[in-house]
Order: sequence, then structure tokens, then C-alpha cells
Amino acid sequence: MRVVILSKALVVGAYQRKLEEIANLGVELTVLVPPGWREPRVGMIALERRYTAGYRLEVLPIAFNGQHHLHFYPTLAHVLRRVRPNVFHIDEESFNLATFHAMRLGVKLGARCCFYNYANIDRRYPPPFSHFEHYNFRHAAHALACNREAAAIIERHGYNGPISVVPQFGVDPELFAPPLDPARREGVIVGYLGRFVPEKGILDLLEAVAALPEYVRLRLIGSGTQRPAIEQRAVALGIGSRLEILPAVGSTEVPAALAGLDMLVLPSRTTANWKEQFGRVIIEAMSCGVPVIGSNSGEIPHVIGDAGLIFPEADIGALRRRITMLAEQPALRAEYARRGRAHVLAQYTQAAVARRHVEIYREMAGINV
Repeated sequence: MRVVILSKALVVGAYQRKLEEIANLGVELTVLVPPGWREPRVGMIALERRYTAGYRLEVLPIAFNGQHHLHFYPTLAHVLRRVRPNVFHIDEESFNLATFHAMRLGVKLGARCCFYNYANIDRRYPPPFSHFEHYNFRHAAHALACNREAAAIIERHGYNGPISVVPQFGVDPELFAPPLDPARREGVIVGYLGRFVPEKGILDLLEAVAALPEYVRLRLIGSGTQRPAIEQRAVALGIGSRLEILPAVGSTEVPAALAGLDMLVLPSRTTANWKEQFGRVIIEAMSCGVPVIGSNSGEIPHVIGDAGLIFPEADIGALRRRITMLAEQPALRAEYARRGRAHVLAQYTQAAVARRHVEIYREMAGINV
């Protein structure tokens, strides 16, 4: 079975481990990526080559880099004609130009095509995006969705084919593993790792920590447009001496960054245009044996399950109480570290996610699984 995956997300090196696992399952795999992706409000994410054994990774020029709905790959047709895939996995939302462009090319060559939707806020798209979506619904052999709400929205918009809710990526439990020799440190370090943007609720985390004892410190790891506001708010709250801001790290350096935390908090806030679609850092932290606290925005409660703590989004008092629980009870932190690691090993490893994808590809190609 020849499979082509087109994905800007796969410029991230740690995500490529899934591709090796797919290839290990007997798939003749070609993966097409841009040289980098310009993420709005964050900046350019350059291609990392970290896990490249057993499959072909090719770089394609990209038009309108950084524009989620309008980018596409001008030379894609040449590659598809050369590879002639049985299955074409278009790792983009159903309403994007990139998906429409790729779907037309794949269908023309007789490939069985699928798309991948994250969007978990229901919108009706104006032309031409509504046209893109309707075309892709009619011609897709399968739809993949990151979360339950995205799957329901696809169906409400008129898609009536097979749908699978499956993570886009898992984690490599050997890379994302608890440290063998944990560092000894004074106090308790509460951490956040990700984009510094308003919808991630970082200002709520500052407010929650400000009222806690001095031994509770806060470490923020990442980058984004909200950094000046974060620094200003920390000064106003009088916690500048307890706040450490570190730069964003490469995807394979995340485990080392997480090893310095006693707990990780993802305090996402739903807005009119966004709610948390998965929260990948949750499974990364759990795999590393770091207890997690998450808001109830979007998919977070489903990802965490009973392996961590949930609080109502924007409820700073509730967040503070959960941080206090873990800060004051080392045994409870250890229990949630154990639960989180077991949860990831059961559901979210790259190997498990790869097996699920290959099952879907075989179904699409009409091969008995």
C-alpha cells in the first residue's frame, strides 16, 4: 500500500516518530512538508529532521505561507503523478484551499483521500471556502477528526461518509519519559509550556499563583505576542521574583524542559473564535511523569480523563485550589504522575496512533484489516 501524507504540521521533528511507526507496519510511505511554517503570532517554525528512517520525506515549496485557509503547494501535482498513491492523507481542514487543491489532484489520479479536521467551533463558511468544504465532503473516502466536537460539526455540515476521531500525533514514550535521576530542588515549580497568546489563559495562571505561598514559583516556557502583557501583569501582582520566563524549545527538547516542573497547567480560555482542540502538551507532560492541571475548555477534559485535575475555565479560585492540592501533597503529585504515564502508554503513544492510522488507510484502500 502506497500512502502519501501532506502536512505542514510534520515540520516538527518529534511528530515524525509517528511516520517511522507507520512505515514499520509495512506501508510504502512518502511524506510531503514545506520548508517551514509561519505560525501567526508565533513566527517561523523551520523544518526539523529528527525521525526519518523507513520512509521518504520530501520538501515542497508552499504558497501563502502562514495563511491557514489560503496556502497550497504549487508543485504537488508533479509529486503525486510520480508516486501514484493508493491513499492520500491530506492533513488539513476540509474548508482550506490546500485541502481542496490536493483533493482534486488525488481524486484525478484515483487515490482514496482523507482530510483532518481540528475545528471545534461551528461556523458556516462563505464562498469559496464553503465550496472547498462541499467538494471535499463529496470526494473524501474518510474523514479524520481530532476531537468529538469536530466530528459532530463535519456531520452537521453535510458529510455522511466514514469518520474517525483519532489524535493527529502521539508521543514517543522513550523520548518523553520520566527522568531517571530527578533533580532535587527547593520549593514547587508550576509550569506552562506553549504559545503566549490570550486564549491560553496565562494571565489566569499568574493570578492563581500570586496568592500562593512564596515557595510556589512559576515557570513559563514559550513565545508569543502576549509576553509583554505577561511581564507587566507579573510586576503588578508583585510576583516578578517568583516568575521565570524561558524561550521556546525544540520539539525534542521538550522532555528536558518538562523535567524541571512539579506540575504543568494548561489554563485555556474559550473565546468566540477558539477553544482548545486537543492540548498536546498535556500528553507530553503526562508521558514525562509530570502531573497536569487543565481547564475544561474544549477537548482538555477528554484528553486528561481521570489522570489529572480539571477546573472550570477562567475560575482562578478553582485553579488556585488545585495547584495548592498538588503543591502541599507530594504523594498526590506522585500518584497523578503514575496515572498520567499509564494513561499515555494505554492511548497516546506514537505507535498506538500509527496503528490506528494504518487501520484507517487499509479500510480506505479496501484492504482487510
